[in-house]
Amino acid sequence: MITRREFMKTGAAGAFLLVAGRRLRLGGAAAPWGMMDPAAIAKYVTPLAVPPVMPSLSAAGDPVDRYLIGVRRFRQQILPPRSPATTVWGYGSVRHPRTFSSPGFTLEATVDRPVLVTWANELVDGDGRHLPHLLPVDPTLHWANPGGGVRGRDSGPDLTSTPGRYDGPVPIVTHLHGGHNLEDSDGFPEAWYLPRARDIPPHYATEGSQYAAFAAGFADRTGISWRPGSAVFRYGNDQPPTTMWYHDHALGVTRLNVYAGLAGFYLLRGGPSDLPAPMLPGPAPRRGDPAGTRYHEIPIVIQDRSFDADGSLHYPGSRRDFDRIAGPYIPHSDLPPIWNPEFFGTAMMVNGRTWPYLTVEPRRYRFRFLNGCNARVLDLKIVTRPAAKRPVAPALPFWQIGSDGGFLPEPVELGRLLLAPAERADVIVDFTRMPQDSELYLINEGPDGAYRGDPRAAPADPATTGQVMKFLVRESVEPDLSEPPDRLALPAPGPLAPETKTRKVALLEQTSATIAGAPPTAALLGTVDGGVRARMWSDPITETPVVGSTEVWEIHNRTVDAHPIHIHEAQFEVVDRQPFTGASRSPERWETGFKDTVIAYPHEITRIRATFDRAGLFVWHCHLLEHEDNEMMRPYRVTG
Repeated sequence: MITRREFMKTGAAGAFLLVAGRRLRLGGAAAPWGMMDPAAIAKYVTPLAVPPVMPSLSAAGDPVDRYLIGVRRFRQQILPPRSPATTVWGYGSVRHPRTFSSPGFTLEATVDRPVLVTWANELVDGDGRHLPHLLPVDPTLHWANPGGGVRGRDSGPDLTSTPGRYDGPVPIVTHLHGGHNLEDSDGFPEAWYLPRARDIPPHYATEGSQYAAFAAGFADRTGISWRPGSAVFRYGNDQPPTTMWYHDHALGVTRLNVYAGLAGFYLLRGGPSDLPAPMLPGPAPRRGDPAGTRYHEIPIVIQDRSFDADGSLHYPGSRRDFDRIAGPYIPHSDLPPIWNPEFFGTAMMVNGRTWPYLTVEPRRYRFRFLNGCNARVLDLKIVTRPAAKRPVAPALPFWQIGSDGGFLPEPVELGRLLLAPAERADVIVDFTRMPQDSELYLINEGPDGAYRGDPRAAPADPATTGQVMKFLVRESVEPDLSEPPDRLALPAPGPLAPETKTRKVALLEQTSATIAGAPPTAALLGTVDGGVRARMWSDPITETPVVGSTEVWEIHNRTVDAHPIHIHEAQFEVVDRQPFTGASRSPERWETGFKDTVIAYPHEITRIRATFDRAGLFVWHCHLLEHEDNEMMRPYRVTG
């Protein structure tokens, strides 16, 4: 066994330099030369971009909303004006080229009115040749692997030496996070597909191992065939109104595809479990809104990013960016050469702009918050000074009225808003009593590293990642007809049926077998039944609920980090949490509604109750994207 000290002698330590005199951080190590210093990026000079509504292709009288949404490469002004533009990927309406953006335009949906989306992979250049990834793909992971051909796709390649980064055509498949759909419309990680490029090598697989079966099932059910380079998904919207989001979910490259820009909001409204429009702050964006329309309901996705000096997205291209271990890798160690266990950017981005500002009136606003970061847990507050000593008292509360699965049983007043990656919070912020021309700041007191639920942990850098956005209070323009949040009677759905089975699962880490003391080589899921056993993505399925059954899942976190756990196509209740050696405690006040993502704290058992009413093949996983891309994801099958 090679010691970590011996690996450190390979020269990795010399690869980490200061940028503009500051020691920047990427995961556990200093940022490499050539990165943009986040402290030098101007803050609060760019207005918040409010995502418009995605154009529908439906004709009058059509019983469904139809969309043709592509994925393309383009340049976007993420950094402040006069800074370089950034090349990103994003979603947009294929027949409306100006709609391509990151985040993508919002899909507005109505309860019980289906949505039919054709998702097209258009990652090709002007000559129809495939575009390589913007970011470094690690081809040593268990991933989509088009170059492996039909037999070697969706597998971990058998390599005898360390390869370079993959530069072939990029697989994608879109998942509606929070949806309630059949397996062929879930965005299963092995149902990916390549673009219809003219230069795909003949031995490459052009689709994932589940694509054909799902395409056939969808055609049998709907009469609609999928064309090469695309997939057609049907969202029934037979669930309570809520905040959802869509993002890429291709096997082993989700972290990269989402970081490149593939994400957007999906807002479901209407039905008997919604509130009439005047009761909640509005309006929200609608199709055909004229320029300058003032919105009082705004979706807000917060993401952390790093940038190179030329404005391009920076994402680690080597394992050494995380822990300074510069190799050798294959065949002399079991460390992936490119994959990093976590990633934490140096700049905060809101709705695709770094550190924006929002002009507000002294009235109530409804914000649909989404943590869209790869790994960063956000601990948000509204304060009067942006770079004060932390922690600091809030200046205004959040009134949370909804979470992942819809409305809470009652509004919850919060001084801080804790959001792990993929969690959503539907909140009202009341600026009514704020003096005109006052300024407020949304700050982040979550750590600049792995979150462990420790209130004593050092908060984010107050000069950079500890700041998020600014609110400028100006004069009123329109009367506020919304109800004060403490008076709202929320139409929350009733509780789930009692469970008939308890299932015990585990969160684990895989340590290196070749380097003593090295950080994990993978994050894993497992089972707790007669002993803890780690399970890989390719192992036989162990979670097999019966359709219509309700189960309690006990999530035993045996790692030192907190993990946001997401179960596809199922809403659940948080039952309780219990330390391995202590008494159980009730869910947090903001967790009393339905959820699809839950924080599992280290050395604790997190219990959730879920009803599985869709037969089919789905997945459950950690939503730290670096973790799910390297084995912390498992298929599960609902039988019956």
